[in-house]
Parts: sequence; C-alpha cells; structure tokens
Amino acid sequence: MPAKSKKQQMAAGAALAAMRGERKKSSLRGASKGMYESMSKAELRRMAKTKRKGKPTRKKKKVT
Repeated sequence: MPAKSKKQQMAAGAALAAMRGERKKSSLRGASKGMYESMSKAELRRMAKTKRKGKPTRKKKKVT
C-alpha cells in the first residue's frame, strides 16, 4: 500500500532502515516504531518507495 503523506513515507523509510540494520531500533519513535513492530519488510518497502511529489505533508484527519 502506498503512503498517503510525506510523513508516513518518511516513517516507513526509518522503520525499514532499522529492519535492515542501517539504523538502531532504539532511535525509532512514534509511527516508525509502530510500523517496525507491525509491518513486514515488503510492506515497509512498498510504503517507503512512494513518491512524495503531490502528497500532503500530513494526512488529514476525518471529522466525525
């Protein structure tokens, strides 16, 4: 699944780097830590390779 925002794409990239051993797991915070624990390497790769052009900085929250 592609990332819906720039921040989501960056968090996936950080989690993927930690999974590959290029970054320490202890350096992850927030969304990237959750992604590291709950997503597979293939899912992270698909989300991290999403192009940032045209994406909002943050995903808009739904108002209910």
